[in-house]
Amino acid sequence: MLTATPLSVQIDAQHDDRLRVLIAGAGIAGLTLAALLRRQGLHPVLIERMPQMAHPGYMLALMPMVDAAFDEIGCHDDYVARSTPIATYAARSHRGRLMRSDDFSALLAMHGEYRGIDRGALLEVLTSDGCPVAFGTTIEAVAQMGNTTDVRFATDESPTEASFDLVVVAEGLNSRTRELLDTGEVSRVDTGWGGWVSWVDPAGVTDLGEEVWGDGFFLGAYPVRGRLGVFLGGSNHDTAVGLPEFAERVRAAAPEMGERLRAVLDGVVASPDPYYWALTDVRAERWVTPGAVLLGDAAAGFLPTAGIGAGMAIESAWTLGRMLRDTDRSTLQPVLEEWERVQKPRVESAQDNSRMLARLMFRRGRLIAWMRETITRMLTVRAVLGPIARLVAAQPDPDAAAQRARVPAP
Repeated sequence: MLTATPLSVQIDAQHDDRLRVLIAGAGIAGLTLAALLRRQGLHPVLIERMPQMAHPGYMLALMPMVDAAFDEIGCHDDYVARSTPIATYAARSHRGRLMRSDDFSALLAMHGEYRGIDRGALLEVLTSDGCPVAFGTTIEAVAQMGNTTDVRFATDESPTEASFDLVVVAEGLNSRTRELLDTGEVSRVDTGWGGWVSWVDPAGVTDLGEEVWGDGFFLGAYPVRGRLGVFLGGSNHDTAVGLPEFAERVRAAAPEMGERLRAVLDGVVASPDPYYWALTDVRAERWVTPGAVLLGDAAAGFLPTAGIGAGMAIESAWTLGRMLRDTDRSTLQPVLEEWERVQKPRVESAQDNSRMLARLMFRRGRLIAWMRETITRMLTVRAVLGPIARLVAAQPDPDAAAQRARVPAP
């Protein structure tokens, strides 16, 4: 679990480390990297801007690209126990009629399982061995000084300044620290859509992910352990009427959605505290600057359309952590640059796939809905998610990449 720990205590603990690492952001990517580095005997300093871990949470679908990280951390069994398989995917028309049902387990059978887990449970899995963190702390300034990076913190604690060999910015989509680094252009895609995330009791089959792609709305239900995570959304203009009225519009527009999804819709409306999620993404031009890197959503924040963003964040943390395993201060910068060269194209390829699906899904108009459904009937899920499956099948070799970086060119 996360344990509130003063900055001074964390900084003192890394005094004799071969690499002094600061991780900004106690989200999925930051906690994965912190756990990996602790396994190597390092003591990364971890800070989090929130005064406590109070994120409302949402559902995550993780492909088997995460298995290597969980195996190395030693939490894979706990992950399996806290998650559930997503074996089948069902797509429904704008009227709610079942168009197709696909076997996800067959698609990924050679590589592992596609599993659903809620964010809170995943954070607990990643911190099961304990994890110190300084809450209510952010980075105010960063300066590269020789071979070290000087950081000034915005904090009520002492000290307010410290030096590190590496600063890892894993603060998420709207990272403020990213603006302090020379990461080039930061581009965004704003779909103009958003929606409510909530939890409902499972109804019927518990390993089924189900979606209705409507005319100006989207309803998805995804299994996690013991419940369903639900997203109900539409254009920002349409959702402005509020959840109850928007849900009634969806119910009227998709009368053939079936008993399970009608129950899901009732559960969303009855939810005491649904979380509204604006559907945007972000992509930084550069991930690596002298003495600092962007990680996870701070580097490339995903739309939820391909169910791949969290998995890529975990994989990126794993490849970075693995490449740092035998790295010291003298070889750090070339190793970071090689990590970016290997990992960034993979992440951006997955993000491109997510953006392509968003262009297909987040549209309105009866003709567009009909065309989308025609495409959906023609294409198999293997064809749509084929690029993602190929990424899973061809994970990089971080050990070989680190070795290349540490050996000077002749």
